[in-house]
Amino acid sequence: MIDFRLSEDQETLRKTVEEFAREEIAPVIGEYYERGEFPYDIVAKMGRMGLFGLPFPQDAGGMGGDYFALCLALEELARVDSSVAITLEAGVSLGAMPIFRYGTPEQRDRWLPELVSGQALGAFGLTEPGGGSDAGATRTTARRDGDNWVINGTKAFITNSGTDITRLVTVTAVTGDDNGRKEISAIIVPSGTPGFTVSKKYSKVGWSASDTRELSFQDCVVPAANLLGDQGRGYAQFLSTLDEGRVAISAVSVGLAQGCVDECLKYVREREAFGHKIGEYQSIQFKIADMEARTHVARLAYYEAAARMLRNEPFKRQAAIAKLVSSNAAMDNARDATQIFGGYGFMNEFAVGRFYRDAKILEIGEGTSEVQRMLIARDLGLHRPWQ
Repeated sequence: MIDFRLSEDQETLRKTVEEFAREEIAPVIGEYYERGEFPYDIVAKMGRMGLFGLPFPQDAGGMGGDYFALCLALEELARVDSSVAITLEAGVSLGAMPIFRYGTPEQRDRWLPELVSGQALGAFGLTEPGGGSDAGATRTTARRDGDNWVINGTKAFITNSGTDITRLVTVTAVTGDDNGRKEISAIIVPSGTPGFTVSKKYSKVGWSASDTRELSFQDCVVPAANLLGDQGRGYAQFLSTLDEGRVAISAVSVGLAQGCVDECLKYVREREAFGHKIGEYQSIQFKIADMEARTHVARLAYYEAAARMLRNEPFKRQAAIAKLVSSNAAMDNARDATQIFGGYGFMNEFAVGRFYRDAKILEIGEGTSEVQRMLIARDLGLHRPWQ
């Protein structure tokens, strides 16, 4: 028997985060968004709630939950604001999780306590200005020099990389040649390391209250002990990390899609046109029904992917499907919500205006929709003739 009901603990978590988002984030996030300001106080509160430690065991300083617990929290946060949700998602999935999964005992002891408690943030530097979706086209290099790595290169669009509480960025770099193919490794670079420069914040279309920057490395020297995992396994480690991250991004997308439904339901019960509440018109009812249907299907998709992941079953295809379906739902719902709100939907003071600006990146980040389709086709046994 298939049972999609949440357990008592899961429902308690969901309601707790829902209440926090509604009471602590919703009243103030619009101002942060307009100023393009990182919400340090909100992040600190999330840390005290244990949200950054949700999927980590208690002996690592976490809450003893699992990845699905994180996804539930992300969905509820994104119902109100995606900037806050993506800060948590990246801080856990891309900042702390690689160190937990692949770090040495010394690396875990040094970095995890602050990351898991939310007192500090970590970032993951993969994407490069000329690489985009082709992560294998890494140009950043790391040359071994005695007991050190010397890093040179540039990374782009890196979340959580330049806040006042960012402690490290894990970067992928070419560390050698493996039978004619690039040997790519992952290396931890602490914030403030000489030769490591963090550019000013991007001026972004959406996610305006989150931190995203370009990073450059010029003869940046870090100890050889900062290698994360095995040399030459950085790209493979990243692919595994990204599969998990796609499930988390799906939860963010579902949250945004649900937030659009929430806002529209409130609005159509108050707004009048031609002598009637606009929620009484069938055209509006059908549009909201379609929005709810998209959200429901997308939620089931990420639930299944998360369930397979927690059972240690293959979930790459399910994660790609969830990412594709949920990001489409978020974009479609944001567009329809803006249309329902009319002119007010174009104003940033209304949540749907922010949702519309935030939705598009969900079809791009952590693997574009085109990449998801490629992964799904490949998993179905469809390959390009030159592969």
